[in-house]
Amino acid sequence: MPRKFLKRFMPDIHKLNAYGVLKPFGKLAHDPNLWHLNRRSAAGAFAVGIFLAFMPMPFQMVAAAAVAILLRVNLPLSVALVWISNPITMPPMLYGSYRVGTFLLNQPSEPFLFELSWAWFQASVSSIVPALLLGSIVVGAIFSSLSYLAVRKIWRQAVQSAWDERMRLRRERLRALKEEFKQRRQSLRDEAD
Repeated sequence: MPRKFLKRFMPDIHKLNAYGVLKPFGKLAHDPNLWHLNRRSAAGAFAVGIFLAFMPMPFQMVAAAAVAILLRVNLPLSVALVWISNPITMPPMLYGSYRVGTFLLNQPSEPFLFELSWAWFQASVSSIVPALLLGSIVVGAIFSSLSYLAVRKIWRQAVQSAWDERMRLRRERLRALKEEFKQRRQSLRDEAD
């Protein structure tokens, strides 16, 4: 079942409190509904976490916690999924988002040469950042929607599969009981004759 699988990877509320991620939210973060794991909360958490993973912004974990509290979806899963964008995956994610943004804005993509200077930052704000932000929003919305639908479908299939298995076992037990009843009745008849 997806719940058992996801629970293995979810952090405890005490661990998150130790990191101080939940401190800005005070008692709001201690709502028990934010820590329950069901189909709706898991799918929403995937959507929140993946959308914010594509956003080029600092403190993605804090933003994920705030949005999870606002939408009342699973908080630790939302925060954990932001780590899809890490130092290894972030460059291709940002470059892909930038390319999507330039396509949507119908502008040519500029060479993406990073330079750690104030002049580069000022020049790139007007040329690179609009395409990057638009592309990040669009790509984030697409992937978060797909993940929301996929989690809901996978969860439903897992529940249906567990239900089918339970019904199959119940039918087998019933069949075995009928067979045992027939054998006992036959043995009673044989004894009576």
